[in-house]
Amino acid sequence: MQTQVNVEREDGPPQRAVLKSPDDSGIRLGNLRKKLIRRAEPDHSQVLRRSFQIAFLLLNVWVGGAFYFWVRGFETGTHLRSLDRPAGVEGWLPIAGLMNLKYWASTSRVPATHPAAFFLFISFLAIAFLFRKAFCSWLCPVGTLSEYLWRAGRQIFRRNFQLPRWIDIPLRGLKYLLLGFFVWAVANMSAEAIEQFMHAPYGVIADVRMLNFFRYLGETAAIVLGVLVVASVLVQNFWCRYLCPYGALLGLVSVASPLRIRRVDSACIDCAKCAKVCPSALPVDKLVTIKSAECTGCLECVAVCPSEGALKMSLPAWTRSPNDGRLPAWAMAIGIAVLFFGIVGFAKTAGYWNGDVPDYVYRQLVPQANEVGHPAE
Repeated sequence: MQTQVNVEREDGPPQRAVLKSPDDSGIRLGNLRKKLIRRAEPDHSQVLRRSFQIAFLLLNVWVGGAFYFWVRGFETGTHLRSLDRPAGVEGWLPIAGLMNLKYWASTSRVPATHPAAFFLFISFLAIAFLFRKAFCSWLCPVGTLSEYLWRAGRQIFRRNFQLPRWIDIPLRGLKYLLLGFFVWAVANMSAEAIEQFMHAPYGVIADVRMLNFFRYLGETAAIVLGVLVVASVLVQNFWCRYLCPYGALLGLVSVASPLRIRRVDSACIDCAKCAKVCPSALPVDKLVTIKSAECTGCLECVAVCPSEGALKMSLPAWTRSPNDGRLPAWAMAIGIAVLFFGIVGFAKTAGYWNGDVPDYVYRQLVPQANEVGHPAE
C-alpha cells in the first residue's frame, strides 16, 4: 500500500513523498517536521541577562574588596573612621538571612545585627517568587562563574558530560537535604536564641570568618574547591544542580511563581533546540508548561527557539495580560532590578541597612576572628 503526503521544507516549496507502508525505513511520518515560521524579531534576552550577571559580579568584587580593606584596617590598627563596613557583604551570609527572617516573623522587629542579610534574603526570595529562580541565572555570582566554567568546558571538550539518571536523581536530592537541615535547625531556634547568637562574638564577625576561610584556605578546603571547579567544567552547573541549598530554597519558592515558560504546540516545529540548550536539562520540547523547581528563568530556551510564538515566558491566563500573557525579557530585567534596588533602597533610607555593632567591638574581635568559637562549642 502506498500513501502520498505533502512534506513542508524550510528552504523551498512542499514536495510529495511516497510512503510504501507505515514501517517504511526511508521516510516516516513521525519524522516530518512542521513548517517553520521564523521569529519576527531578534531575541536580546541573553544580552540583558549576561549584562546583569557581569554587573552583579563586579558589584560583588567591589564589595568584597572594600570589606577586605576594612578588615585589614582593624587587623593592622590603621582603621580609618571614613572607611565604612560595606553591609552588602552580608549577602554572602544566607544562613544569617534565614535566621533573621525567623526572628522578624516571630517578633515583627527588624534584626539589629546583620540586617542587610535579612533584606537581601527577602529580595532574593521575592525575585524567585515573581520571576522564577532568576536570582540564580541573572544575579548570583557563583551561578555566573559556574555558567562560564561549563561553557569553557564545552569549548575545550566540545561537549558537557551528563551523569547517568540513576546517579543524577539522587545527587539532585543532596541540596534539598542540606536545605532541610538548615531549615530544621533555624526552625528550632527561638527568637531569643537567634538574638543571642547574633550578638555573640561568633555571630557578630561571621562575615569576617567567611572572608578568612578563603584567605587562609586549608589543604582539604582547597582540594574540595578544586574538585568542584573541575566538576563544574565537565558538568553543567554542577554546584547549582546538586549541592546549593540556597538554590534549592529559591527553586521551591519559584514553584508558586505566576510566571511559566510555556510551549505552544501549534507553533512548535519539534526541533528540540530548547531542550538541548536548557542548563537544567529539562525536557522543554516535551512539555506544555515548565513547572519544575529547577527552571532558573534564564530564557535560554526562548532565545534559541527559531519559531515565532512557540516558546515564551508568560503570565497565567487569568491575568488577562496583553500579547497572550507573554513577558518580554526587558520587562523581566526591569522587574528584577526594581525588586532588588527597591528593597535595598528602602532598607537604606529607613535606616535599617547597617547593623548596631560599634567600632570598638570590631576592634576587639576582628584581629582574633579565627580564635572565636561557635556558641554551641
